[in-house]
Amino acid sequence: METLTALTVKELYTLDETIAKDIFEGVTYPWEVLPKISAFIVELGNTLSEEEYEKRGENVWVAKSAKVAPTAFINGPAIIGKEAEVRHCAFIRGNAIVGEGAVVGNSTELKNVILFNKVQVPHYNYVGDSILGYKSHMGAGSITSNVKSDKKLVVVKTPDGNIETGMKKFGAMLGDEVEVGCGSVLNPGTVVGSHSNIYPLSSVRGFVPGNSIYKKQGEVVEKMKS
Repeated sequence: METLTALTVKELYTLDETIAKDIFEGVTYPWEVLPKISAFIVELGNTLSEEEYEKRGENVWVAKSAKVAPTAFINGPAIIGKEAEVRHCAFIRGNAIVGEGAVVGNSTELKNVILFNKVQVPHYNYVGDSILGYKSHMGAGSITSNVKSDKKLVVVKTPDGNIETGMKKFGAMLGDEVEVGCGSVLNPGTVVGSHSNIYPLSSVRGFVPGNSIYKKQGEVVEKMKS
């Protein structure tokens, strides 16, 4: 099957807005990097400036300019970027890169993720096996569901055909500046193009094109140019 351009790393993300830029080298679709995050963090962490980053425990690097609440839990491998904010009772389970100026909020859980710079997951979010692009934001209580209920391998469904990922765990790929409404569930294999909005309380699956508004399944409209 030919490459579906709209779902590629190049179309979804501004790579200059993440410390993890090099992990995407030679990769077509973003989810291809999910199995590589853990090893990449350890390799990258060991090259970080000791003037800017403090190593806390095994394979956990925290920027000295980041704010981490004493009640937050960070399990390695993990990198918390400059000026990031990890709030009260955040739970970082491991294999997580939190970008510069990003916010990980109260009771938010991260696992095997890359959050680009300025991402906000500020209230009761679960983000697993996912990549969130520059300035993307998940509203309160919105989550990524990363395993299918039948435990089968995740397939990305698009109008132009399905893409077999070969992965059992795959949450969501959110492009730059995506807005996810409160209480939404992004089902396994969801890909949302940049600058799109998801209505609150949505159940999203498959591919949502960039610059659109997802109102409900089967009702996706293009954003009006202002």
